Amino acid sequence: MTTVLIFGGYGAVGREAAAALTGSPGTRVIVAGRDPARARPVAGATAIRVDAADSGEVARLLEGVTTVLMCAETGDAQVARACLERGIGYVDVSASHDLLAEIQALDDLALARGATAALSVGLVPGVTNLLARICAERSPAGELRIGVLLGSGERHGPAAIAWTLDGLGELGDSWTMGFPAPYGRRTVHRFPFSDQHTVPGTLGVPAARTGLCLDSRLMTGLLAAAGRPAVARLLRRRTVRGLLLAALEKIHLGSDGFAVTVSSATAGASFSGRLQSRATGRAAALLVRDLPALPPGVRHIEQLVDPVAFLTELAADEFELHLDDDHEQSARR
Repeated sequence: MTTVLIFGGYGAVGREAAAALTGSPGTRVIVAGRDPARARPVAGATAIRVDAADSGEVARLLEGVTTVLMCAETGDAQVARACLERGIGYVDVSASHDLLAEIQALDDLALARGATAALSVGLVPGVTNLLARICAERSPAGELRIGVLLGSGERHGPAAIAWTLDGLGELGDSWTMGFPAPYGRRTVHRFPFSDQHTVPGTLGVPAARTGLCLDSRLMTGLLAAAGRPAVARLLRRRTVRGLLLAALEKIHLGSDGFAVTVSSATAGASFSGRLQSRATGRAAALLVRDLPALPPGVRHIEQLVDPVAFLTELAADEFELHLDDDHEQSARR
């Protein structure tokens, strides 16, 4: 019997992962969060309360667990360390480069305990890392440009919205990229997703950068405006931030579609569909399933799986994978 514990299992991503994993034979799924009473039940999963910041509580909860899936932004590597010390497999969907670097530093511990930690598992980072590997292998010499188009109509939890608001203060340069239909060419704004920091090291490419836009052009314009220094400073004020977080949880202007695309000088690849939380949760579930067969150590997803095979299985009947060799898809400034 395999026992999978999902931190943040009450959220949109955690629920999708739990639903996918409960269908696996011989797998017991536990979803954990701070308030089980507010959680919608996932058929076949057990819901419990846990505070990931309480090391004693986490240690007790890890007894008998085979794999931990982290779907919550904890801000540190405490849970990852606790898992690896006990030889428990660990999978993380975090998009924070600083946190992933902190977990990466636990590689020696993981090797010593024979445990595997898989990082950058989800849509961004995750699918984008795998698309980047496809492009890097087919066009190894140049810079990679990664475009992320998210549906501003999809419902997101307060933690995800807060993380996005924090990133607005780090918006960088802009460029255009081609996305699969129905989106076409869009202007993207450099955003602090971790994939652009990770893939130069894991794939040996000279550079990578990731830009963000929303399916609503109006919301993309507002996103860019919010990244201006004066506005960013205003958004850091506690009162303004609280009001905006409350408003964004209720406003859903746009669709629930998404598309991610990566281009190099002579290769391009994209992945698209509906509900980015579903894509992230199901990607995480696939990696959890494969984790026992993967070598020990701390690695990012593009170092662990065959990108085309993994993305083809993930796409199945719900998402679309597009590979475009020997075609100029590189972005224009």
